[in-house]
Amino acid sequence: MRIVLIGYGKMGKEIERIAMDRGHQIVSKIDIENPDDLISLTNKEVDVAIEFSNPISAFSNIMKCIEKQIPIVCGTTGWLEKKAEVEKATQSFDSTFFYASNYSIGVNLFFKLNKQLAKLMQPHAGYDIYTNEIHHIEKKDSPSGTAITIAEGIMSQYSNKKKWVNNEIPGADEIAIWSQRESTKPGTHTVKYISKVDQIEVTHEAFSREGFALGAVIAAEWILGKKGVLGMDDMLN
Repeated sequence: MRIVLIGYGKMGKEIERIAMDRGHQIVSKIDIENPDDLISLTNKEVDVAIEFSNPISAFSNIMKCIEKQIPIVCGTTGWLEKKAEVEKATQSFDSTFFYASNYSIGVNLFFKLNKQLAKLMQPHAGYDIYTNEIHHIEKKDSPSGTAITIAEGIMSQYSNKKKWVNNEIPGADEIAIWSQRESTKPGTHTVKYISKVDQIEVTHEAFSREGFALGAVIAAEWILGKKGVLGMDDMLN
């Protein structure tokens, strides 16, 4: 498989290592020094793009790939206000777009556990809901895309919870996400249900970037020959 890496920071380098270990070829590496190199690439030269750049450039990178019908796996967060536009373009250009806020298999199992726990907790009004995320200080968006997915999973089970707030005391119809940035932590996410008499807590802690990078490469392998808007649920199912 011929891969173009868009974003060549720590995640890009880890993806490169894993992809090459699995027998794939990196045909191009697009980063802040050479963003225009993406313009000249075609789907005759590239089988798939893996995009882990930054919130400012992600949307432009994604749209270029979609318009060229280069299948793209995206893990950049912080740009999702334009996701509907990307999905519409994917259909218009008969292209392939795979997005996940987190590519770790463990985190995606955590998402399912989170929704099931929320379903069980919903009838019990005596519990307040809090979520917490901790990431390395280089992470540019806050809260993390993973934390937003967790909050949305809870809201899908609570009709009275309408939105999430970040680092604010929540209102009755809100879920609090508390975001922290610490040293080199790759990612820790916690959900708490707290009452006057007890507390229920579930946590996922990543020990390295390897799980995220491996999931992204597996997604890139999986989408070959597929069309449309796809995600981790499609792949895992």
